[in-house]
Amino acid sequence: MALSKAEWLRLEKKADELRNLTLDTTYWAGSGHIGGGLSVLDIMTVLYHKYMHIKVEDPQWADRDRFILSKGHAGIAYAPVLCDLGFNDKELLKTFNLSGSTMGMHLDSNKVVGVDASTGSLGHGMSIAVGTALAARLLKKDYKTFVVLGDGECDEGSNWEAAMSAAHYKLTNMISFVDRNKCMIDGRTEDVMRLEPFCAKWEAFGFIVKEIDGNNISELCEAIDFAYANDTDKPVMIVCNTLKGCGIDFIEDNYLWHYGAFDDEKYEKAKESLKKTYAMRVARAEKEGE
Repeated sequence: MALSKAEWLRLEKKADELRNLTLDTTYWAGSGHIGGGLSVLDIMTVLYHKYMHIKVEDPQWADRDRFILSKGHAGIAYAPVLCDLGFNDKELLKTFNLSGSTMGMHLDSNKVVGVDASTGSLGHGMSIAVGTALAARLLKKDYKTFVVLGDGECDEGSNWEAAMSAAHYKLTNMISFVDRNKCMIDGRTEDVMRLEPFCAKWEAFGFIVKEIDGNNISELCEAIDFAYANDTDKPVMIVCNTLKGCGIDFIEDNYLWHYGAFDDEKYEKAKESLKKTYAMRVARAEKEGE
């Protein structure tokens, strides 16, 4: 079903609020993985505010959809998503990654309400997602499992073992994403460990692949709708081409901002950039929306 202009604008507004809250959290923490947090934020916004079946008042609801953030260092963006929804007190964001806080750099599912799996050791998320998808089948439940990987962590072989399992067991109740921002902690992915031809690799492992602009809300919704409508026995992988640091012009597409800090001057400059980004994205939705 086509994304209406009204809903597109609603999601853009929420994504803007969450980008600002992610910047605030990084500022309060003193530093953080803001680059990869901002690149993946549109994916989380669309999932949590349009598609996922969850109950904030019942976080352990047995029939809820599961979300696995394999690139766990993006917790600096995931925590704002969960706090904004009401799973946790927003005031906790002011303590993110500080001594004694329940909000660690990599979110702990035993401490942060709404987190389905503790992640951070890269390459594990898809294996966990395969397990939750298989569990749904065994329990005869129709919940979906959504898993988001980073492209840098696709250097880890465990992802490909999980991919083989997902295809072998025909886990069409699992929808996968790769945040393809083409940057990792030590450089460009293609310089550190070449991934291309990336989509062809997933296809060879038995996935249907959709390659999109992962910072375009309309394209994200179209791809997720495609995955929901999938009537084959192959799982779907959505390769999301994104910008590291999306929304803040002076850090975008710069691997040096895998982890970074904002002094007062940079913080105010980033806020102004986010305003411009939001205005441009609203203009696009107004022009292209129906």
